[in-house]
Amino acid sequence: MVRKIVRDTALLRQPSLPATRKDGKAADDLLATLKAHAADCVGMAANMIGITKRIVAVRTGQAYLLLLNPVITARSPETYLAEEGCLSLDGVRPVRRHAWIEVTYCDRKFKRKQQRFTGLAAQIVQHEMDHLEGILI
Repeated sequence: MVRKIVRDTALLRQPSLPATRKDGKAADDLLATLKAHAADCVGMAANMIGITKRIVAVRTGQAYLLLLNPVITARSPETYLAEEGCLSLDGVRPVRRHAWIEVTYCDRKFKRKQQRFTGLAAQIVQHEMDHLEGILI
């Protein structure tokens, strides 16, 4: 189900709770909402649709990926300055990002995965993982 985008910064600043196997519907709704906003959005965290669970959905190219309980396990020493926008906030803001990150997470079936993200994909994942901590750009 496509959900409304939350713009309440008080809710968005709350750290998210771990996702469980019972959060499958929330993950599906997050993915459906991201796909509905494909023209202007490449990533979403569950709190952006009012669910304070550690679930992220990202689009890289034509592929979509769900990350449940993601944790950054390694990051590049190199960083760069980027400008990012967010559906939950007005405007764009400067932010510093790592060139690459390695993330462990669970997929939709709670199978443990590890993946290295580089370039724009790394930037998207870092932005959405900030959301999980209640950090706004």
